[in-house]
Amino acid sequence: MKWRGRRRSRNIEDRRGMRIGRTAGVSGIGLLVAVIAVMFFDVDPRVVLQGLESVQTPQTQAPGQPADGAADEGREFVAVVLADTEETWTALFAAAGQRYREPTLVLFSGAVQSACGFAQSAVGPFYCPGDGKVYIDLSFYQDLARRFGAPGDFAQAYVIAHEIGHHVQNLLGISARVRELQQAASESGGNALSVRLELQADCLAGVWAHHARRSRDMLDAGDVEEGLRAAAAIGDDRMQMRSRGYVAPDSFTHGSSEQRVRWFRRGLESGAMADCDTFGADRL
Repeated sequence: MKWRGRRRSRNIEDRRGMRIGRTAGVSGIGLLVAVIAVMFFDVDPRVVLQGLESVQTPQTQAPGQPADGAADEGREFVAVVLADTEETWTALFAAAGQRYREPTLVLFSGAVQSACGFAQSAVGPFYCPGDGKVYIDLSFYQDLARRFGAPGDFAQAYVIAHEIGHHVQNLLGISARVRELQQAASESGGNALSVRLELQADCLAGVWAHHARRSRDMLDAGDVEEGLRAAAAIGDDRMQMRSRGYVAPDSFTHGSSEQRVRWFRRGLESGAMADCDTFGADRL
């Protein structure tokens, strides 16, 4: 990716170097159970976040300062990718006669408190509609490369763009409507709605990639393949096979590897939000 030397977003909130203190109502065992639920039983992270409370207090190390004093390239990369998503979505919203409200991206290490509740790094990157912020522990990128076989800077950018896709859904009222429908749905029906929501976020990530490539020449040869590998690596079928040894489609909450690749590619090729209507699609 051609990201060096480009504009960096100011919407970065760096909470690394901050300690999470749990309140009396949240036990260490309770947190362990929550993390296991996310990692091995495909529980939606938003469910795990509910009801857990914490307080963030500063440590002696200043937030955002790497322990070894090395140049913080990870933060720089994230800030550039976030800035490029801002450019894409500001233009697309303006073309539709709407105003894009830029989200904040929170960097954290270990655990974090959001408007959606408490979360540990094990839940992976997530978007909280309650405060309109994206949360990411940069150590996730090591897992993406080593455990899931999806290295590369564009694979990392895809992760950010997917979470920004959820922000777009939130601004358009899609997320709120899905939550309403899920409340009246069965467990399998709620999971099916979650899959459509996640696949749409994949498609919206592809829309960003389309404009980053066509309008700003940000992608190098091979970057698209990195993004496709990342989308495939975190499909529900592969995740379940890795953790359970079998696949249970009714419990999918994010979509299969094939579905995630297809919808990311669809947005990448078209660059149009209108082509990301997973809720109106007969075939996912």
